[in-house]
Amino acid sequence: MVDLIYENQYYLTIPKPKGSQMKAKLILTFLVISINLFSQENPGAKHIAMANSDIAVSNNVFALFNNPGGLAQINWREFGAFYSPSPFGLKELSNAYAAYAEPFTFGTAAIGAMTYGFDLYRENKITVGFSYKYSEEFFIGVAVNYKQISIKNYGDKNSFLLDVGAIAYINDNLHLGFSYKNATKSTYGLANDELPVIIQTGVSYRLIDNFVLALSVEKDIRYPFSPRIGFEYNIVNFLSLRSGFSKEPSRYSAGIGIHYSVFNFNYALFTHQELGITHQFGVVISFNKKK
Repeated sequence: MVDLIYENQYYLTIPKPKGSQMKAKLILTFLVISINLFSQENPGAKHIAMANSDIAVSNNVFALFNNPGGLAQINWREFGAFYSPSPFGLKELSNAYAAYAEPFTFGTAAIGAMTYGFDLYRENKITVGFSYKYSEEFFIGVAVNYKQISIKNYGDKNSFLLDVGAIAYINDNLHLGFSYKNATKSTYGLANDELPVIIQTGVSYRLIDNFVLALSVEKDIRYPFSPRIGFEYNIVNFLSLRSGFSKEPSRYSAGIGIHYSVFNFNYALFTHQELGITHQFGVVISFNKKK
């Protein structure tokens, strides 16, 4: 029998596999589970290019997953898709997100989904969120997540999680942001802290019309504080450059955005000090966006 560590807390006892192929898959499964290479909690190539420092910006459809308070900043219909094909060079860690936002006079509603993993280990998530805007200067939102984990030959587990978030405009250039992920401290019923509880707060400042600087700090209750800094520079109307840096873990990121008509094509990469470079791709389609 072999013991595998789930989130460094939960132990799975699995019979030893037969054959070298299954042995290789078991080793891979151990790596995936034991070193915390899980599905990304903050998707979107734009956000990742800025090292996820943009908690006070979150102004596209992926706010549903990053900071639901930011959804009400979108007063047009928007669809987004994100794909990371081989994080750290492993296709077994691929993950994909999709989301759609619908505006109303009093706020914006959104629905999205995520899938991550491979045939032996998979996570799926469906998220529904709503953000209310008050006086065009304050935005508060909630998102309800239904999350499922499936381990081959060992069944499925599921759980509901609640995320909350807010953004405040101090003035036209200075914004504050806050999010609280898994505020319900939900679990799959296997351990006390297997699903992350993450608090993030930050600020963004528009230095000039086409340059935004973002600063934030994230705290997973199980790990040290993670400070982050990033920027977005709109060189011309159709091209944006982005970059960022975070600590705990140390990570550099960069990316570009290409804007054409209603389409926003985004690319991001980030580096891991031991595991190398990961590439991410995304598209956001903004329907009837006000210029």
